[in-house]
Amino acid sequence: MPLNDLDRTVASLNERYRHHSATSVLAHALRDPDAGDLALVSSFGAESVVLLHMVSVAKRDTPVIFLDTQLLFAETLVYQQEVSERLGLTDVRVIHADQAALARTDPDQTLHQRDTDACCDLRKTVPLQKALAPFDGWITGRKRFHGNGREALEFFEVEPGTGRIKVNPLAHWRREDVQTYMEENRLPRHPLVAKGYPSIGCMPCTSPVKEGEDIRAGRWRGEEKSECGIHFVDGKLVRTGVNA
Repeated sequence: MPLNDLDRTVASLNERYRHHSATSVLAHALRDPDAGDLALVSSFGAESVVLLHMVSVAKRDTPVIFLDTQLLFAETLVYQQEVSERLGLTDVRVIHADQAALARTDPDQTLHQRDTDACCDLRKTVPLQKALAPFDGWITGRKRFHGNGREALEFFEVEPGTGRIKVNPLAHWRREDVQTYMEENRLPRHPLVAKGYPSIGCMPCTSPVKEGEDIRAGRWRGEEKSECGIHFVDGKLVRTGVNA
């Protein structure tokens, strides 16, 4: 879809569902032709079970894309299987990086020590772009309270450089809303949350968060990085470190 048309579509969707709840936004997005064919991208992390549960109620055959970077915590892999079975999700797609590319670029699994952006690009960005190619957009768990540029996040947005729509049903939720939803629906927690991990990614680049720290302080600690290797400059997708 041309960018101007996509901008108008997203603006229309935001106006149409501006006063709707998160569950309503998600349910409508999965059926609104203006939103197109959508997939849910889930890390099966600390808060992921909320959206996964909403999808299981609204349309349980929604494609769910799970990126197994092969550097994840064992707890995450077990949790992914347990949650998928418990919620009855029928189209969970476990995606891996290209094995030839891994063998060529990161044969000893130490790339993250030299260039975290290159590692994320290899294990997350490239596989995700391939997995999302058949879809018009994707559903995310991004929320305003997470900060890092999310403070003005809307339900629908244009993903720069790809021509896809991103749907953020939980954009306006507070941290308390997430916890309340989990408790009211008796949803299983990721086991690492109780060990001080409020945001969970790959094992080498995720550390526990101390009291008073930002919720994502344990991701790529000590680096000027808050996302998985995807950067935007003047509205275009730019990957850094890919030649490391």
